[in-house]
Amino acid sequence: MEDTELYRYLLGLEAPWTVERVTLDLTSQRVDVWADHAEGVRWACPECGAMMTLYDHAPERSWRHLDSCQFMTFLHARPPRVNCKDHGVRQVRLPWAEEKARFTALFERLAIMLMQACDILNAAKILRISWDEAWHIVERAVERGLRAKKKRAIRQMGVDEKTVGRGHDYFTVVCDLERSTVEYVGDDRRKESLDAYLVSVPKKARQRIRAIALDIWDPYLASIREHVPEAEEKIVFDRYHLMTHMVKAVDDVRKEEQRELKRRGDETLTGTKYLWLYSKENLPSSHQGHWMSLKERNLKTARAWAIKESFRQLWRYQRLGWAVRHFQEWFFWATHSRLKPVIEKARMFRKYLSLILNFFRHRITNAVSEGLNSKIQTIKKMAYGFRNRENFKIAIYFHCGGLQLFPITHKKVG
Repeated sequence: MEDTELYRYLLGLEAPWTVERVTLDLTSQRVDVWADHAEGVRWACPECGAMMTLYDHAPERSWRHLDSCQFMTFLHARPPRVNCKDHGVRQVRLPWAEEKARFTALFERLAIMLMQACDILNAAKILRISWDEAWHIVERAVERGLRAKKKRAIRQMGVDEKTVGRGHDYFTVVCDLERSTVEYVGDDRRKESLDAYLVSVPKKARQRIRAIALDIWDPYLASIREHVPEAEEKIVFDRYHLMTHMVKAVDDVRKEEQRELKRRGDETLTGTKYLWLYSKENLPSSHQGHWMSLKERNLKTARAWAIKESFRQLWRYQRLGWAVRHFQEWFFWATHSRLKPVIEKARMFRKYLSLILNFFRHRITNAVSEGLNSKIQTIKKMAYGFRNRENFKIAIYFHCGGLQLFPITHKKVG
């Protein structure tokens, strides 16, 4: 089989395209392939699809293709152009690459799969391209995926915040809890941050939202109440974040009591900070003895911990009525504990009780959002941080967006 015929098969070229010639440069370990087409072929306008005769050719271009063994391979061609009466002079669509691409579709597919598995710098080294060229492939892939993605209804939505850099610098992240994908990344964590996403979703699609899991954050609540029909029945405060509030209350009680004890020369609570963060069943066996000795003392921190553990039992109920009864008893205990941090949290929970109890209607949490946040943090670490916020968004969509990233010209085998 001749070289030209071999590379016609390797490149997947079909009539009217064929391989004109192939050259091999052993010094630079490079293969160059020139593609050409038959005479008298009619071409389709890329805008309207109307068939017409050749107008002229654009200047010769080259595309990086998959390596031929250890040799880098480049495809060269002069793209045909047509003169459409409705759209003017247009370059026809090429079967091996998308418009304005510098790589063939098959090369982009390999690059995308590789950059999903490792960081861009190492992927670029394996592919023997520059970091800028690799990032350009990522940008094109995300742009392609977002363009093809339709605004659809998310039945179970998660809304969370993600720190971008130091200080109070945040992204608002909207997730599909059923598909475990990031649907939207917005700047900051203001009401307008979530408004931008909800407004972009058609009203009918918003009506099909069944539940929204989030933390207690009033700007998000205001946005959901404004844009989501029957929001009060759909908002579910995430139990993990609620327990985080209670854990903080216990720690605040510990800090205050420790200061009081230290003034009297009592070091009982010294070094016990992390001990109070455990739930009863997760307490390491190595700390059991110390834990029992602390419980035998009449400590405010121990009472706060017990109240926290009682609140955690709320989500074990199967029926809403029993859960309500448990909360009422717990609320009385918490508000009569004479522990200020605990009382403040109890009153806050009472304020949002209906939204907390929506859990028993929908049985969802923000665990998927937390998992995606962890993955986003890994992306950030792999890149050693992002100076450009937009690049960080692109990386999130690339790895977590569930997008169709591959070029539309690629023909999947099998």
